[in-house]
Amino acid sequence: MRFITSLLVSLILGSVAVAAEPKPNVVIFLADDLGYGDLACFGNPIIKTPNLDRFAGEGLKLMQCYAACPVCSPSRSAILTGRTPYRNGVFTWIPAGSDIHLRTSEITSAKLLKQAGYATCHSGKWHLNGKFNSPDQPQPNDHGYDWWFATQNNAGPSHKDPKNFVRNGKPAGPLQGYSSALVVQEAIDWLKKERNPDKPFFLTVWTHEPHLPIETDPKFRALYPDLEKNDPDRAQHHGNVSQLDHAFGTLMKALDEMKLADNTLVFFTSDNGPEGNDDLKGRTRGSTGGLRGRKRDVYEGGIRVPGMIRWPGHIKAGTVSHEPVIGSDIFPTVLAATGIEPPKDRPIDGTNLMPLFDGKPLERKTPMYWRYHDPRKSPPIAMRIGDWKIISDVERKKFELYNLKDDPKETVDLMTREPQKFNDMKTAFLKLNDEIEKEGPTWWKGYNKK
Repeated sequence: MRFITSLLVSLILGSVAVAAEPKPNVVIFLADDLGYGDLACFGNPIIKTPNLDRFAGEGLKLMQCYAACPVCSPSRSAILTGRTPYRNGVFTWIPAGSDIHLRTSEITSAKLLKQAGYATCHSGKWHLNGKFNSPDQPQPNDHGYDWWFATQNNAGPSHKDPKNFVRNGKPAGPLQGYSSALVVQEAIDWLKKERNPDKPFFLTVWTHEPHLPIETDPKFRALYPDLEKNDPDRAQHHGNVSQLDHAFGTLMKALDEMKLADNTLVFFTSDNGPEGNDDLKGRTRGSTGGLRGRKRDVYEGGIRVPGMIRWPGHIKAGTVSHEPVIGSDIFPTVLAATGIEPPKDRPIDGTNLMPLFDGKPLERKTPMYWRYHDPRKSPPIAMRIGDWKIISDVERKKFELYNLKDDPKETVDLMTREPQKFNDMKTAFLKLNDEIEKEGPTWWKGYNKK
């Protein structure tokens, strides 16, 4: 009898211990215009990124990670909602004063986590409305953030000593320092001074580096003395990536010092591929790692980006995945990790990535999809299923077909060589595209004529 009683007590205490396991903290760290080939841990032979290289060895490195769009605002909207940008209404980058914005009818991860008892903070570039810090459109606090420190788009007049940050609805005034360091320091100050330490936290840190207008601290340009002497614009870009890397390392060090790292799920990625044309003049010197296209292209160079995830005790250090993933996957992954049910009243395009943490394949129900309206660019729409990718012009009359496993640089169009595969992909593409167009707001119509 005594044995049975002891066993029951052990079982009860064990179940209590499991139930009392703390909710994980979440950090989403987003770079701006960082190319697939811009980090040393993704093959760059010149740029120095020791902190991100170390981070890559501490968790899961995603070799086929994609932004949800080849430009910034839509990618950010997908990260927070799990929905392709044409569904959530943020279909292009948002100019200042534009009517385009992330509507409050969209449900963000910040809003859901706040409702579940999380403390929430956003620090850095926002770019999810045109009428920034105005009652005419939703601001970060309307999307679930307790604390926010942000710019509408770029840091201005440059990354150095920006003047256009707003903190919780009030202009922060002229600041001294460089953007990524300022953004990270705000996040650290919030962690130490402002958040409720009894709550788990959700923190989005979205830097401006290495987006134009680039301005780099001389100590990071000094890492590239030959370039500083012979090609100072390239030194500015490469140093800017190192500046970003240093800021990221500062945040990770703070999590360690505050003893938060072991229970914090951290995502690192970029919003799209690198800026610039093929001639790479000025400070737009980002690398696609040899992939075709750049920012604003739905070819791989415009959408494939670095991606890494760390979660001690849940992800084995030093693991690598070649499974295709996309920015909209972050939303369902965060909800799954924190035990929150996703919305059931709308399509969620992203896929929970947690099976990858155990080395298992993903079951993707909605194909990966990219679309960007720009009258200067064609073709603007793409979809991927498995190893196959179809690309279409906006009228859905001209198509291309690639096998990314055999041809990641998209050099051979297989549309005529693989007629059955092309017909299957075209049918799936047209069905998905029509479904997405019917759900989103209509303010995109006619945009490509502007």
